[in-house]
Amino acid sequence: MDADEANTRRDELFLLDVRQPDEYGAGHVPGSVHIPMQELGARQAELPTDRTIVCVCRTGSRSGMVTRALAQAGYAAENLDGGLQRWAAAGHDLQDAAGGQGTVI
Repeated sequence: MDADEANTRRDELFLLDVRQPDEYGAGHVPGSVHIPMQELGARQAELPTDRTIVCVCRTGSRSGMVTRALAQAGYAAENLDGGLQRWAAAGHDLQDAAGGQGTVI
């Protein structure tokens, strides 16, 4: 899913950020849920089954792997094309851990 569509549909999607805590703290999509990739198996019960999960990382590589695994497990899952780098390049907002302007690291 491209950044513009994900931003437009943000209220109906479950944005799952799979990056490391320091990356998420530096900048994330407001309202996204942070579950680091390595914790996903243990925290799978936190994922919704009633809406599309859009997986997010910096470039779309890690989230692409998570997207494929979730789809194989029966979830409606899509990858954020180009990750947060493309999201930020499109001018969409990022928030840091303190609620200020975030950045992609």
